Amino acid sequence: MSGRHRRLEAGETVDRANYMGFVGVTTGSSSINQVFPSWAEILGLPTQRLVGHDLPLDADDEQYRDLVRQIRDDPAHLGALVTTHKLRLYQAAHDLFDEVDDFARLCGEISSIAKRDGKLLGHAKDPLTAGLAAEEFLPDDHFTATGAEVVCLGAGGAGTALVWYLSQRKDRPRRIVCTDTDPDRLAHLRAVAQRGGVSAELVEYVPAADPRAVLDLLHTAPDWSLVVNATGLGKDRPGSPLPPGARLPRQGYVWEFNYRGSLEFLHQARAQADERGLTVVDGWRYFIHGWSQAIAEIFDVPMDPATVQRLSAAAEAVR
Repeated sequence: MSGRHRRLEAGETVDRANYMGFVGVTTGSSSINQVFPSWAEILGLPTQRLVGHDLPLDADDEQYRDLVRQIRDDPAHLGALVTTHKLRLYQAAHDLFDEVDDFARLCGEISSIAKRDGKLLGHAKDPLTAGLAAEEFLPDDHFTATGAEVVCLGAGGAGTALVWYLSQRKDRPRRIVCTDTDPDRLAHLRAVAQRGGVSAELVEYVPAADPRAVLDLLHTAPDWSLVVNATGLGKDRPGSPLPPGARLPRQGYVWEFNYRGSLEFLHQARAQADERGLTVVDGWRYFIHGWSQAIAEIFDVPMDPATVQRLSAAAEAVR
């Protein structure tokens, strides 16, 4: 489809050949497979078909390039959302896109793939998505009022997006600490922050191959701090970035980016919630905003708060 995707008129039927893609690791387990047909009906999309593209976590460059070519060259493929593979897909295949947006270039990631006017477009929606989800539970003056800091466990695409959002927030934390077991991901995040003009004093980058590093960070984090699991552990593979015995900051906000999987981090946080006075948030709203923003871009449909609320209500039926 070379032009913009046209919304269906009343009574018009969808083209059964058309479909939207979903790039991930275990796409068949996502709730979006049950949600998408009802969302497509609400929005009047030209398809109700969603097709998963599963790639292993250790996929090589050619696997990414083959997938991008498949999306580009199949006229029935209307575009795709990208989850776990955002950074690697950009690294391996960004030259196959006609255009990538400013966030994609800055963050070195692609989270949605659109086709418009004969061009293949790559977008990075995660900074927007992270902000929309965070603003639903964090008070507008949270960091200014409490002196809270942020401990972001994971420096991949989701962690990078969150750090960027927080660095641009009017109510900015006084310190953001981002950890990762992979020094290359920390180096990538540092480079993104430098290119984006983020203050070097704002973000600290901590290698976390030794679990004691995370224990030390949590021990020194002020009350009310925000702790985030942006590692993918508990979804794409079992586990948690929180070592056994880790204590979360009192009155803290604890955000699990995942909503499905073994969710060990979420269970650890909930087990401490009453004693520590925690506000524990799972990844459901992040999921809602991530998909709705990608669909808005791919199908060129408006996505105002009222529409998001309608989509959220429809999704709750399958949660």
